[in-house]
Amino acid sequence: MSLPILRTLFITTAIPMVLAFSSAFAAFTCNETALAIAADAYIAAQTAGDFDLLRPALSAHVLYVENNQVIDVQTDVLTQALKIDHRRTTTDLVTCATYIEIIVTNPANPYVIGTQLRNDDGQKITLIDTIASTTNSWRFNATKTLEYVLQEDWHPIPEDKQDSRETLLAAGDAYMNIWGNASAFDLVPWGTPCERIEGGDLVPDCRSEFDPEHATAPPVVHRRYVVDVSLEA
Repeated sequence: MSLPILRTLFITTAIPMVLAFSSAFAAFTCNETALAIAADAYIAAQTAGDFDLLRPALSAHVLYVENNQVIDVQTDVLTQALKIDHRRTTTDLVTCATYIEIIVTNPANPYVIGTQLRNDDGQKITLIDTIASTTNSWRFNATKTLEYVLQEDWHPIPEDKQDSRETLLAAGDAYMNIWGNASAFDLVPWGTPCERIEGGDLVPDCRSEFDPEHATAPPVVHRRYVVDVSLEA
């Protein structure tokens, strides 16, 4: 099928990177229910601003990364109680990970957050990897982002029309290659139709607009993917 590079491409951060991971498979059977429980615990902790609510879901050894920096959990965005207007979770049973999209439109403390949770063979979280964008972040507008996101259709793709995991990973890489390389734009397998969300901006036709800002940005070198083939995400 003609590949929509993501059903809607959603970039949350001023830092030129995408939340992704290696394509290596987990060496154990991943439990979808356990991933959902961990994701719900993360949302509960973020809503309350209380990291302790997440502790039962954590491995004995857990790493917290925020905006590409390893930080003390006592100083991270999870310590802030946020009224979440939107959340969506993508589940990857191959790498035993989830990607959680959060939008907070509170004018006093708005956020657009993308978080990956990585689980171990005991179904406990070993890595919390967050990109948290807020006021003064690149193209930030949480209200506009929410408006666009709520128009998305995330029904599963019929199995006979799904692309392979490898195809989706290649599409993600093709898009990320735009940063620092203007010639990469024409190599992206844009779908028809295709739109993308970058910060609070909507590009209604992926092919029609190339922002020179991408070409002059540093290349995206640390990619950490969460893939759900059934959603082409």
